[in-house]
Amino acid sequence: MRLNLITLYVDDQRAALAFYTEVLGFVLRHDLPLGEDSWLTVVSPEAPEGPELLLEPAGHPAVGPYRDALAEDGVPLLQLTVDDLPAEHERLTGLGVVFTQPPTDLGTALVAVLDDTCGNLVQLVQPRPQGVGA
Repeated sequence: MRLNLITLYVDDQRAALAFYTEVLGFVLRHDLPLGEDSWLTVVSPEAPEGPELLLEPAGHPAVGPYRDALAEDGVPLLQLTVDDLPAEHERLTGLGVVFTQPPTDLGTALVAVLDDTCGNLVQLVQPRPQGVGA
């Protein structure tokens, strides 16, 4: 068994596509029209055949209350791994990305949380090698 597709509900698919490709650096994998929406997926450029992130319209009535409650509590809906969190934070801040949590050292990892502009909080994580940190 392996991970193939992760769904992330977004307020606007086109805005999400722009953010995840132009700002975060993901690559478009599928953009297939489905009525008013699309089957819209992106992948990491480091793993173009790897798991896809589905940018799913947030129209289902359960999505809004679910995302609102998590955002109010500061809980990210997606976690992405980065190699150099301080550099990535600086790059993204320079592009106007809003962070709700600056880079924070948790001992086993550095973490930061950003607003994806599409209704979600996203956590960036730079894991520490085993045995390093607290």
